[in-house]
Amino acid sequence: MKTAMTPETLKSLREELFEMRRLRETGSGKSATVEILVGLATCGIAAGGQAVYDKLTELLETEHLPNIRLVKVGCIGSCYCEPTVQVNLPGKAPVYYGYVDPESAERILREHVLQGQPVQDKIINMSFNRTDPPGAKRRQLRIALKNCGNLDPENIREYIAFDGYAALSRVLTGMSPEEVISTVKDSGLRGRGGGGFPTGLKWQATREQVSPEKYMICNADEGDPGAYMDRSLLEGDPHSVLEGLAIGGYATGASHGIIYIRAEYPLAIARLNTAIDQAREWNLLGKNILQTGFDFDVELRLGAGAFVCGEETALIHSVEGKRGEPTKKPPYPSEEGYRKKPTTVNNVETLANIPQIILRGPGWFSSIGTAQSKGTKVFALVGKINHVGLVEVPMGTTLREIIYDIGGGIPDGKDFKAVQTGGPSGGVISKEYLDTSIDYESLRALGTMMGSGGMIVMDETNCMVDIAKFYLQFTMDESCGKCTPCRIGTKRLHELLDSITKGKAAPDVLQKMERLGNNIRFSALCGLGQTAPNPVLSTMRYFPEEYRLHVEEHTCPTGVCKGLFRYSVIPEKCVGCTACRRVCPVGCISGHPKQVHFIDVNLCISCGACFDACKFNAIRKA
Repeated sequence: MKTAMTPETLKSLREELFEMRRLRETGSGKSATVEILVGLATCGIAAGGQAVYDKLTELLETEHLPNIRLVKVGCIGSCYCEPTVQVNLPGKAPVYYGYVDPESAERILREHVLQGQPVQDKIINMSFNRTDPPGAKRRQLRIALKNCGNLDPENIREYIAFDGYAALSRVLTGMSPEEVISTVKDSGLRGRGGGGFPTGLKWQATREQVSPEKYMICNADEGDPGAYMDRSLLEGDPHSVLEGLAIGGYATGASHGIIYIRAEYPLAIARLNTAIDQAREWNLLGKNILQTGFDFDVELRLGAGAFVCGEETALIHSVEGKRGEPTKKPPYPSEEGYRKKPTTVNNVETLANIPQIILRGPGWFSSIGTAQSKGTKVFALVGKINHVGLVEVPMGTTLREIIYDIGGGIPDGKDFKAVQTGGPSGGVISKEYLDTSIDYESLRALGTMMGSGGMIVMDETNCMVDIAKFYLQFTMDESCGKCTPCRIGTKRLHELLDSITKGKAAPDVLQKMERLGNNIRFSALCGLGQTAPNPVLSTMRYFPEEYRLHVEEHTCPTGVCKGLFRYSVIPEKCVGCTACRRVCPVGCISGHPKQVHFIDVNLCISCGACFDACKFNAIRKA
């Protein structure tokens, strides 16, 4: 049954819940309760977090421990050591545990929760503290992620206890749409989906259109390899995105919101549906929100996982049930978008920042970051890095600080080689630029981009030619095929890269690649095509010697490009075990058991399977 919530009753409920939380955390009065938080986002569940949660549930029930509160939470960011558990004892700082299994969960309950003795061998040191000021050494600053891993995403009461929907109440009762837009403009918030367009200007453009029907769309179609920022936000704090959408609807004049999310995110979808149902029940979505006369409702639309649908016009076509292809702009979606009506498209992280900007003011947000890039940015830090996970740092933080201070450096004592930012649309940054400030302008000057927040770290064992080929293969496969530069150009560019990795490239291949890459950049229809050559052009720019060795000397310094190697049998070492012949995929190896084998170089595809299979070091690679 729908609750007739008003701004006054919402405020009273928030104050009541906040006081209960304060008493619980400080250990005052009868409300003092121990909290055990178990990370059950996708990463936590995949690592075995559900078994940990079930074990703790069983222990609490069998041993009758009513003053211990067990909470399912989203991803806290430390994905490298999942499953994670957080213990909050009244009046004490939280203690974080990693690599928790059911057995160690029982130890944490008995030794730490019941006896006050933390389990030292399972404690992890987090690279953030929720109360640290901006710029604190080795610390993150969490704005978009402030609730992730800290509350139950399926319980609207917990979100309200953490100032949830207070911003929506404020704008509906005390701010005009123009004042909301001015606040967002003054904050300096730019789109976190990749383009970095000022959010306030986008809202203003939609507001200025005269139309009885307008739309707000949340782009949750996260397609970059290695990126999972939006998924984690939706799994850990879905109400913040719903609140941001509603505020955007009020500011722009929209009464309907759509969250376009890829179907491969079942947990995020489930938690969003739960949050939408709860918000409707509590009169925070739907008709006459908070009895203020404002109508705004939200629905989900599932995408099939097309990378090109990250581009806003292609996304809109997909939402309409059409083929996900971009269209030339103008007109922009703010003028003519979904159903030919004025439409604002913002990504998940952008919307999650909105409630905090409203509550804490534009000056607070704009004081964080750099002159032109305000606030914080969430990154999915993956690849050759010790502490894989989600990080949120102030704009202007350097790559070195993220990779070494927060990410824990490169595993196995290897040397850092490069980092890919911006996903397939971005480029690589080499070692000499480790002290680069992370902001829109600095990254663009290096030939890459911020993107939605993927950050893939590479070490000395990675081949840059192979990396460029991998990303180009991705964008080639994901091209919608509408324009010739992207449909044909990326294919031709991939063929040139393939010839390099197989030792069949012409001497002038690098000049051809650079010319073709620039042609694609300047002539493709949408952002996917225009940025597709970035990984190729940036690796050529920062690793010219590696390309030269591939082209001129047919050598891959890292040994990754197996097509450059030629394999032959060393007669005096071959015992005729037939292992090489049995694994050869093209049948180019001949020989009888217990006799020396032979490799036909004319048939060999240089896959290296024989080299890996031989236990007698009888295969020569040269």
